[in-house]
Amino acid sequence: MALLPLSARRTATATIAALVAGLTLCTSSIASSAEQRTGHRRPGAARIVGSGDFVLPYLSDKDVRSFSFDAVAAPYSIPRPKIPTGLPVDARGTVRISHHSADQNVTYASEGQVECLVTGPNTATVTALITKVGHEETGSLGKRVGLSVYDGGKGGKADRVGFSWNGVNLLPNSEDAEVGTCMAPAPYAPVVKGGYTVTHAELAPPPPARRRRAPRPASATSDAPTSTRACLNRAAASHASSAYEPHSEAIS
Repeated sequence: MALLPLSARRTATATIAALVAGLTLCTSSIASSAEQRTGHRRPGAARIVGSGDFVLPYLSDKDVRSFSFDAVAAPYSIPRPKIPTGLPVDARGTVRISHHSADQNVTYASEGQVECLVTGPNTATVTALITKVGHEETGSLGKRVGLSVYDGGKGGKADRVGFSWNGVNLLPNSEDAEVGTCMAPAPYAPVVKGGYTVTHAELAPPPPARRRRAPRPASATSDAPTSTRACLNRAAASHASSAYEPHSEAIS
């Protein structure tokens, strides 16, 4: 039975190895591109997480007040009127607000969608649009609220919070004023249970202008297969042009 020449077999083995290496490289490159297209969160983004009960320093009561945060920066992700690119303070996440009235034995709860986050070392200011309320009489559905946090370190014993209602954001006629994005008073209320963790990050510069891509052919249904074929074809062509030479040796 005749076999391929030894040199030819070596060349074929090298070709297969090159194609396998090319496939690995192509797959890695395509996966990386897909991750970028899905908006993978950047490491080191500004954020605030945690839950805590706090007291008002100017009141003495048995009410239980608490805030919970799960917010992360998402710069330039919220188009706004006249600012289609968004802002460096754009953010996403959830804020939960709870106030249990001891006298009425009722808990008033609401939830907001985070839209803005600014941090400094150990501090954060957040605004959110209220999307859920436990009681209609709270009257806050759809409104923007501002909250601030001071992260006093491990254990939360020195943490503090502030918020944009209850007498700290009034108009001259004593009615509540509208809250602007990322606007909240200093964190004046001490946390007595739980705590918060603030991760500070500098505000990001604007992203580079994006070029419009040419329309894809109607037959193109996926980037990955097309990119893989093109990448492998290049690898195969490169190897064939430089590595294959005819040989005369044979073994039987």
